[in-house]
Amino acid sequence: MARGLKLCTQGSVSSQIILSSISGTTLKFTNTNTPFFPRRFSKVIALNCSCSHDISTYTHVFSKRMALAGLNPHHRIALGVSGGPDSMALCVLAAEWKKEGLSSANKETKEFIDGMLAIIVDHGLRAESETEAKVVQNRVLSMGIRCEIAHVDWANGKPKQGHVQEAARAVRYQQFQRICNQYQMNVLIVAHHADDQAELFILRLSRNSGVLGLAGMAFTSQVFNTNLNYIVGGSNSILLVRPLLEFTKDDMYKICQGANQEWVEDPTNQSQVYVRNRIRKSLTNISSSIFKRELETVISACGRTRMYVDQFCHYLIKEAVTITTHGYAVVDLEILNSMKINNLCLSKFVTLLLKFISQRHRPVRGSALKQVMDYVRTYPCKTSFTAAGCYLCAAPGSKGTKVLVCLSKNCALPSEMQLLYKDSCEGQKCHTCSEVEQLVEHVESHSDRMIVNASEVPFLNATSSTELLNEAKRLGMLTESTHKAIISLQDDEIERFVSKSAKVPEFESETEALNAVSTSLANSLHSNQIGYYMNRFLLQWKLTKNFPVDAYSLEKDGQGQGSGETVHQYYCKCCLVRPDMELEVRHMIDADWLYLAELLKCHNGKDFLDKQLLDMGLCKETESVNTCSEFVRSSAERALLSLKSIPVAARRGLPVLVHPQGLLLSIPSIDFKHCPSLEISAIWKPRTPLEGGRCSYF
Repeated sequence: MARGLKLCTQGSVSSQIILSSISGTTLKFTNTNTPFFPRRFSKVIALNCSCSHDISTYTHVFSKRMALAGLNPHHRIALGVSGGPDSMALCVLAAEWKKEGLSSANKETKEFIDGMLAIIVDHGLRAESETEAKVVQNRVLSMGIRCEIAHVDWANGKPKQGHVQEAARAVRYQQFQRICNQYQMNVLIVAHHADDQAELFILRLSRNSGVLGLAGMAFTSQVFNTNLNYIVGGSNSILLVRPLLEFTKDDMYKICQGANQEWVEDPTNQSQVYVRNRIRKSLTNISSSIFKRELETVISACGRTRMYVDQFCHYLIKEAVTITTHGYAVVDLEILNSMKINNLCLSKFVTLLLKFISQRHRPVRGSALKQVMDYVRTYPCKTSFTAAGCYLCAAPGSKGTKVLVCLSKNCALPSEMQLLYKDSCEGQKCHTCSEVEQLVEHVESHSDRMIVNASEVPFLNATSSTELLNEAKRLGMLTESTHKAIISLQDDEIERFVSKSAKVPEFESETEALNAVSTSLANSLHSNQIGYYMNRFLLQWKLTKNFPVDAYSLEKDGQGQGSGETVHQYYCKCCLVRPDMELEVRHMIDADWLYLAELLKCHNGKDFLDKQLLDMGLCKETESVNTCSEFVRSSAERALLSLKSIPVAARRGLPVLVHPQGLLLSIPSIDFKHCPSLEISAIWKPRTPLEGGRCSYF
């Protein structure tokens, strides 16, 4: 959100993308003191334009880009709005596109445009931010767009100096996602444009990114929900669209001027403390249209390269990878080694696979990545390997022709468990994911037709940014002068970056930014509560009333409210599970299947269980419970048979429920439970899919 509400206009500007002539403007400035402005802003300049800009060319290009994303005016879309010229231009174009596509009756009778919602995030980092958000909200409302303000409370404290922009960006996308979920919006469009793409290219160049990172921001990308309600019962993703990537910053000003729309300029954008601001100023100083055009050409070529790599990895995953519902993968090395896979494609393939199995959000890089690539190229596989929280070894029975990829025994597990109370998702109106899937398929169909083979991809063999720039010069994408200018910008920022003692993390995608936000963790689970364990299993347990006769029962008044109705609460005498109990959740360990083996070997199940309970101080009664003791023995027998199909190395990824005193109660993935009246479900539902969501860079 802008500081000080400085309203500005832009002088004569030109666009390299939109080839249209736009006449000059006559600008009139007056001092304004509206009810929305506090006294401290009494000298704010308001813009009253007598403009003759024709924005029809922009609206036409915008409509084509929305159609390319599979969107039409009848889709429900949300807009990310800050109040600056970029987001206000986005509101202008989106509103025109929507109104043009809706019926005339709809346009005349409705106060607000159907199926459109603007989202303003008040980061709360400055005292005046709330007032500023309301000012922008009123402007958006006056355009006929519903508008919601999301306030950030920074429960864990505001970000420290040097981390403000990254933290604000992460929480901003989290708020975008939350509001989209709340209002059943499947699509979020944001106002990133060509100048933003150029800044990101130089930034990542200075951080030694490869061609995949230099492709910049995707035209469309799938962002997966962190809201557990939607993991349980609704859409698991939203589609993020950037329809303005062909437009320049100058175009943003022209659109606002042509629509007589006010905007705010954030004075912090001039601060040289922030890396993007420094790069922006350096790029502005290079006013050559040739430089801008050539830089856009290289970024576009990086995008085509990334599209090819993504398509090839999609093919490899489909042909060579088997994912099990127990959370591990098997890779067919015979298929991989029958192809001559480029280093860039193979590195992306193994990165996707390891991130999926570990459900972590930082990819494997550097020497570790090279070692993993060398490992999967070794055929047949004869050794084991650990990397990025994953354990790789020859799959049992494959004689080294297949590799097992599972959680490493010694790795720190991802977020142990997040809790979701069942009542919190009941009665909610959740949209389905079919619409998002259809939109993703629509964009993919266009992408698949754009790149046919590797010969059309320019930077597949570039192993460094230096090689990439040299190859671009060799191919005629860059002239000598542009090449030198880019190298100079890169060197300047590298020098600043290396000299900094604290390095600020740069998130490469919205999904990484969203998942970087901390979440509350828990290790125990109540009856009828839903737990999301290790970002991959939905867990729930309860006790049923079809109980063996020799179980205990406790009677109390219905709901404890004196209703006169007697409610029976049952628990088992053998394992002492009660409805009000918290069961511990952890991953499976060696002692668990050894315990199952001992249960099976024991001829007298009752004596064995009595000893286990006595050792834990749980055996309060001496009467036998033959039904439970026989049940747990037969359950252990079935579970051990199921375990034979799961490699030993992969068993660590299975969830286990344990009594507070340590007694193993259930391993739901292999259908083991201690009591016939204990109902437990474990549904395999990883937060992020194997490919991390499909993106399009055309």
